[in-house]
Amino acid sequence: MTGPRQDPDLIRPYVRTGGRTRPSQDVRLENLVFAATGTVQGLGPDARRVLALFTPSQGGGLAVADIAAALALPPSATRILVADLMDQGLLTAPTAAEPEQPAASLMERVLDGLRALT
Repeated sequence: MTGPRQDPDLIRPYVRTGGRTRPSQDVRLENLVFAATGTVQGLGPDARRVLALFTPSQGGGLAVADIAAALALPPSATRILVADLMDQGLLTAPTAAEPEQPAASLMERVLDGLRALT
């Protein structure tokens, strides 16, 4: 025997996440995330593996589900790891734009027109 195996797949998910079962923010498997600039020193091996997927030549975002599949990690643990990297500013997720609301005056005119029809 040459010593303990250092296979990352032998690490339990709760060890990877520090015992946490929920991400710190709402990260879903279908969310796209993009690499942001920042220092990557002091990161754990799983965080470095996640960030290694974002190469400059790739140029686009990855779905959280794709990250889990590429690294053969449980989706629940991947959501927590991605949320941690987002908290550190190393990953970003685009925010949905607020849907444009019609002006209140327009809505009042429509309502007045509907009342006039009845």
